[in-house]
Amino acid sequence: MVQKPAKNSFSATLLKWNSVKNDRKMPWKGEKDPYKIWLSEIILQQTRVEQGLGYYQRMVKAFPTIKKLAKADDNQVFKLWEGLGYYSRCRNLLTTARFIAEEKKGVFPNTYEEILALKGVGSYTAAAIASFAYNLPYAVLDGNVFRVLARVFGIELPIDSKEGKKKFSELAQSLLDTQRPGLYNQAIMDFGAVVCKPAAPVCTSCPFSKTCVALAKKKVTQWPVKSKTLVLKQRWFYFLILSYRGRVAVRVRDQKDIWQGLYEFPLLETTAASSWGALARQAEKKGWLLAGYYQTDQVSALYRQSLSHQLIAGQFIHVTIKKKPALSADWKWVSFDTLDQLAFPQFINQHLKASGRQSSLF
Repeated sequence: MVQKPAKNSFSATLLKWNSVKNDRKMPWKGEKDPYKIWLSEIILQQTRVEQGLGYYQRMVKAFPTIKKLAKADDNQVFKLWEGLGYYSRCRNLLTTARFIAEEKKGVFPNTYEEILALKGVGSYTAAAIASFAYNLPYAVLDGNVFRVLARVFGIELPIDSKEGKKKFSELAQSLLDTQRPGLYNQAIMDFGAVVCKPAAPVCTSCPFSKTCVALAKKKVTQWPVKSKTLVLKQRWFYFLILSYRGRVAVRVRDQKDIWQGLYEFPLLETTAASSWGALARQAEKKGWLLAGYYQTDQVSALYRQSLSHQLIAGQFIHVTIKKKPALSADWKWVSFDTLDQLAFPQFINQHLKASGRQSSLF
């Protein structure tokens, strides 16, 4: 039977690996500014480091302080965020920046409890900021850490169960080097990213190879365990690109749904694939199209996008209208050459980029 590593030896072994072998480079490593740490952590939620790096650098350049971010126009921030997805993070970013600027006079909170209370900040992010910026003894627990602990200590409890979360949280905190919490937290996350990887982990050069329960039991690919099976909700989106005298109708999505705060074209949502004839009748009922005063120019290919809990499929219908419909006040007509200044969801940007955002193609 394999002998699990002692808790004190685990930390020492990990930190030795970190000092000798860890060459993972990221621009925010060693950062002490809580604003920049917070910004990087929010960007990296649900995002790979490779993808988030450029966004972090552009955000820091555009908004070097939290006060600068707080004063920014929503569309400017969403435009910089464009393509990163999970836009609720961006909304929370703005809400928190403005709260700190107004209520805290621009001074970032310096206790774990205050940081945790910020909108969009969970226990992992709060622990990361608290330990990296203020050297407070709070252990991080993200996907990398779950994986390392599950494999090395042989924990079969599902990481998404109440019992599992409690077990992992207690173990993570007990292993923490309380004298160097920031260094330890960064080390275990780096270790999970470059050695104890989700696929093709480097077990042959792992310093825990002799004491790793998962390796001994040949369960490396099976751990950590998850109990929930994600069921994707299917939605069909049909966007009408209404062209009237060189302008197109757009609005900001304000409903509490995906892509809130981003721009969109008139949208018809259905529960199944639909024909243009059926969609046109719906658009006429809504008053978006006036019978006899429009012509269909193009129906795009089918686009698909998979989100965390949803699968979006749909098309874009280009329509030239001869009589301007009376749309509600939240709609505005903008010129085609200004579309690239507006923040759209990736689903729409796929089509705009494929069309070159050229008015001749609309």
